[in-house]
Amino acid sequence: MKKQPAIKPGQQWIVDLFRPEDAEGVVRLFLAVYGEKYPIRTYVEPERLKEENAKGATISSVARTETGDIVGHNALFRSAPHDRIYESGAGLVDAGYRGGKGIFTRLVAHGQEVAAHKFGIEAIYGESVCNHPFSQKMCHGLGWITHAVQVDLMPASAYEKEMSAQGRVSVLLDVKTLRSRPHSVHIPYAYRNPLTFIYEGLDDERRFVASEKGLPLNTKTRMQVEIFDFAQVARVAVHEAGYDFASAVHKLEQDIKKKDVQVVQVWLNLAWPWIGNAVDILRERGFFLGGLLPGWFETDGLLMQKTARQPHWEGIQIHFERAQRLLEMVQADWKNVGGGSD
Repeated sequence: MKKQPAIKPGQQWIVDLFRPEDAEGVVRLFLAVYGEKYPIRTYVEPERLKEENAKGATISSVARTETGDIVGHNALFRSAPHDRIYESGAGLVDAGYRGGKGIFTRLVAHGQEVAAHKFGIEAIYGESVCNHPFSQKMCHGLGWITHAVQVDLMPASAYEKEMSAQGRVSVLLDVKTLRSRPHSVHIPYAYRNPLTFIYEGLDDERRFVASEKGLPLNTKTRMQVEIFDFAQVARVAVHEAGYDFASAVHKLEQDIKKKDVQVVQVWLNLAWPWIGNAVDILRERGFFLGGLLPGWFETDGLLMQKTARQPHWEGIQIHFERAQRLLEMVQADWKNVGGGSD
């Protein structure tokens, strides 16, 4: 990789929405920090970055100096099934502009401030890592609320440079509602207590109905599977859970066994009157609670998860009480479905 020239330190900077002329500077920043092997090509190919921002699939906030240098970047981007739910990520700051200057926090806050008004986004979420408390504190300070614990989501190798992880790293799912969407949700019997607790903190309104129906006999299961090779994670969006759900999950696991996957996440829709039945089928196969996914399918989603090995529980650092209580519920469900047993 060609060595990137250093940016002059000490310049004044502002946080602003991305402009096409910023593309080369953003790419330069990513290459300087991560190198040419950075896996998300949007941020290392200028034309792709321009296209993604032009169509609103990516919404970049940049820290721009008075001379036009880009010294910080964070983005909102689509990764949930509902296209009005955006993830906040791809954040980084030039080495000469780190250390208490507040650039990163300002970048994330800027995305939150402009998103609802300019782009019609209904909610944003971030993934606060649990190998240190810094991102948890930032999200909490911005008013984001923890709704899920994603166990062992990232490999320790992702934090090799900063030497901050001894095993796989869990992350919290922190969400900020920007536009209210009241609706009814069906509560699985197995998770009535955890979901009651989680919903108490939701910054929106919901109506609760017990999930008592069986899987629909005239509907075939439909799933979308995405495998993240670097993280060794499979994410499964279940768009329809039908009469064949048990056999579909069995086939899914057989297919995943052929790949080097350490964590499987399954997203279910809490709008289904039969979601309790789907939850029971997954729990019988060793899947355990992850938490709530507000607005995930326009209606709320439920995260369930399964790990190939015993989770790295001892490496999870939690800073706030709500997240700690949720972690305790997640770990209890892991034990209830057979976690830790031979």
